[in-house]
Amino acid sequence: MKISVIGTGYVGLVTGTCLAETGNEVVCVDIDAQKVQKMRLGNVPIYEPHLDALFERNIKANRLRFTTSLEEGLNHGEIIFLALPTPDNGDGAADLSYVLGVSEEIGRLIKDYKIIVDKSTVPVGTAEKVKKVITKNAQCEFDVVSNPEFLREGFAVDDFLKPERIVIGASSEKAIDLMKRLYNPFVRSGNPIIVMDEKSAELTKYAANSFLATKITFMNEIANYCEKVGADVDKVRIGMGTDSRIGKRFLFPGIGYGGSCFPKDVKALHKSGKDDDYNFRILEAVINVNKGQKVALIPKIKKYFNNDLQGKTFAIWGLAFKPETDDIREAPALDVIDALLSMGAKVQTFDPEAMKNVARKYGNKISFANSMYETLENADALIICTEWSIFRTPDFNKIKESLNNNVIFDGRNLYDVQDIEKEGISYFSIGRKDIKR
Repeated sequence: MKISVIGTGYVGLVTGTCLAETGNEVVCVDIDAQKVQKMRLGNVPIYEPHLDALFERNIKANRLRFTTSLEEGLNHGEIIFLALPTPDNGDGAADLSYVLGVSEEIGRLIKDYKIIVDKSTVPVGTAEKVKKVITKNAQCEFDVVSNPEFLREGFAVDDFLKPERIVIGASSEKAIDLMKRLYNPFVRSGNPIIVMDEKSAELTKYAANSFLATKITFMNEIANYCEKVGADVDKVRIGMGTDSRIGKRFLFPGIGYGGSCFPKDVKALHKSGKDDDYNFRILEAVINVNKGQKVALIPKIKKYFNNDLQGKTFAIWGLAFKPETDDIREAPALDVIDALLSMGAKVQTFDPEAMKNVARKYGNKISFANSMYETLENADALIICTEWSIFRTPDFNKIKESLNNNVIFDGRNLYDVQDIEKEGISYFSIGRKDIKR
């Protein structure tokens, strides 16, 4: 099939590359000419595990091409995916200007039947808006489909190639049949293609992400209470997770969630509810708790240093909002850095993939090391903000030799408290016993 993908961010690039991998002819469209030229040369503009190999293979096979011309993309594809940004517009609502702006151009340019697919995460009713905007100028038939993505950064390629489910929101049988034909190669093991109306499909994505964010936040609240009463959140987590109704996933406490999806989607659903005269009280609490959770380590750091961080140097391991990505959007590490800088501290950092993106934000306000151990040199303490695998089994002797104070503030509970107690290190984590030497 001939497919076009408008937008080459995380979702668009993974979508286009994975669809090409099953033999489709894919054209990806982006307005950034420099980015398009780099992609034509085989350079992947984002870090996502396994994407580079598929990307290179499909470019060489001429199944994956790139252009800055929307008209070229529309002439090529029978199915047009809109994978455009829908950022927070400032009051929590999703900004649909990119989606609707491109939709208006589509109406002027399409010459024959197309399926326009909302792949971006969009509020309930967006498919109707897209259809209305295209209809103003379109001289041919078209259908609008809602097909939300459920891709986890760091696992996006696997999630696309082996989806747990595919949701198609459509009212046209022709569009449904073509979308099923497109996705059948990905569900040969029997995972479902779920067909529903467009509004239900749009809400499904928001509901799923908001529920997961709520689960994380609830566990963080339990962790905070554990600290008050002397309970161990790891034991509580294990006791809860063995209940099949609850499950083990998303029960790991820490310094809050971040990324391009959870923060934006929770806020957008909350705002959509208000616009429709419904107050999502649970989501309001999730937003507020997560905001505070991102800096949950700061009071512990201040207490350890007697409320005087002026001139102190802190090493930070992990800058991305999660492991296996270079995405720093809403990353808790940034809140930690901002808090430290505001109190006169110095910050030196290491992350396997995200340092370039952080450098664009902070410039020379903070420093960047070439390795995790180099980060520790002349530092007064270590703070862990992202649970990259390389941080899980460090050389604690190197840590003790490098730090001015043998203290770790662990925002991801990477280490067993009993094990680290034997290392002679002061250790502060989330929802567990503090160790102070």
